[in-house]
Amino acid sequence: MRIQPLFLALALLGLAGCANDPAPVEQMRLSEQALAQAKAVGATDQVESLKTAEDKLERARGDMATEDYRDARMRAEQAELDARLAEARVLTQKSEEQLQLLQSRVTRLRKQLEVQP
Repeated sequence: MRIQPLFLALALLGLAGCANDPAPVEQMRLSEQALAQAKAVGATDQVESLKTAEDKLERARGDMATEDYRDARMRAEQAELDARLAEARVLTQKSEEQLQLLQSRVTRLRKQLEVQP
């Protein structure tokens, strides 16, 4: 009769092992994609959120290597969001520069129109 409790304990341990978080392979891919997109629009290491994203993704890779999938998923999600923030900041800066250029052209045209009768 001692075999049943031992078998039950082993079965429970086996089930507990199955309950662990799965490897966040898809999230890692999304995070790498977000970093690549941020770099494609012009984000560099000078954009703080891009550097933060790269650091978090590197830590997530380390977590994957040690099979700490919960932390890997969390850091990969954070890396994706930081990369998207870097992309948004770069695009906002570019838009603001274009807006300033257009405003200066409009101002110059208005001055030219005022001078001519």
